[in-house]
Amino acid sequence: MKVFKFGGASVKDHHGVINLFKIIKLLKVENTLIVVSAMGKTTNAFEKVVNAYFNDLDQISFFIDEIKKMHFKLIENLFKDIDEELKSKLGKIFYELNNFISSNKNMNYSYVYDQIVSNGELLSTIIIHNYLKNNGLKNSWLDSRICIKTDSYFRDSNLDWTETEKKINTHVDKNSITVTQGFIGSDSKNNTTTLGREGSDYSAAIFAYALNAKSVTIWKDVPGVLNGDPRIFRDLILLNKISYREAIELAFYGASVIHPKTLQPLQRKEIPLFVKSFEDPLKEGTSVSKGISINPNVPCYILKSNQVLLKMSSKDFSFIVEENISEIFSLLHKYQMKVELIQNSAISFSVCVNNKYGRLEELNSVLKLKYKLKVYNNVELYTIRHFNKESIKLLNNFKGKKILEQRTEKIYQVVKA
Repeated sequence: MKVFKFGGASVKDHHGVINLFKIIKLLKVENTLIVVSAMGKTTNAFEKVVNAYFNDLDQISFFIDEIKKMHFKLIENLFKDIDEELKSKLGKIFYELNNFISSNKNMNYSYVYDQIVSNGELLSTIIIHNYLKNNGLKNSWLDSRICIKTDSYFRDSNLDWTETEKKINTHVDKNSITVTQGFIGSDSKNNTTTLGREGSDYSAAIFAYALNAKSVTIWKDVPGVLNGDPRIFRDLILLNKISYREAIELAFYGASVIHPKTLQPLQRKEIPLFVKSFEDPLKEGTSVSKGISINPNVPCYILKSNQVLLKMSSKDFSFIVEENISEIFSLLHKYQMKVELIQNSAISFSVCVNNKYGRLEELNSVLKLKYKLKVYNNVELYTIRHFNKESIKLLNNFKGKKILEQRTEKIYQVVKA
């Protein structure tokens, strides 16, 4: 089998769905699992529903209706005669969503987030499955929540590999085309869970690993893996080949084109990953596999925005030693902070974190009891892998005051406020 993954940008409207079908036909695809994200900005739209659920219930119907209108308008553009069964399937999703909103008693934000936002992937895959079928391409639809089994760490769930492999090999037809969702799974109580934002790439890798797939292809709105995000950096270069190790390093530091968890299962079974353009599907794009580290060998630029820099120092000028650092990391774990960078000296310790779960104030209140604490909100963390003098000079041209700088043999990082 092969695994194809289409992201939200590739199916953002009816033209994108038609293009997906053309790619499948052009490449004469068979025996393939197609993993699809929510369409366009649907995840953002469902996040507005989540926020309204907690903060402004009067607005919630408006946001849901906007999503519904968008998807029904899309099927009007795709189908000459809209199948009543398709309308019924989409309507059922919105019915169950409204039923959840009116009956839910669990007010844990992350739990509610996963139950609501996951509907984007269900909507997109039902539409695409039906469009392919309507155009003569036989395929089956699979609810990936049956297969992707996780713990109950909502919004960033951890995979139960043993159970997931068993379910995938039970439910996936290896001799046909199957359309399924990225990003979503379920826990032992069948509550919907998600694998973290942009987790559809990871879903594709999970399926590929369990199925011993020949390859995984991620279809993007860029020609492959570039040495920076084209929305931020200019004059970028296409990376033709990257090793698993190099790709994992880039993903770890925040390269947005590949999800950080995607590479690990692929590397274990040496399943090649291709990143290609859905606008130019016959171009080679980027291949990620065993072998050459990076070709061409150029600086790679990464930006992580909306970070928080915490600078701690001892109140009595005593050294910050292993015991202190262990305690700090224990607190970072407790308050669900993802660590992006650390730096320490004899009496100070700095850490750049992602406050994804909104627990910064809780953490700070504990840290202040023992340390002098300075907090920098909404900072930007720039990373250059394979840096040189020219690449550092380029970053210096970006606005913001430099408040922390760090470099190793291959990595240069700077935090700007």
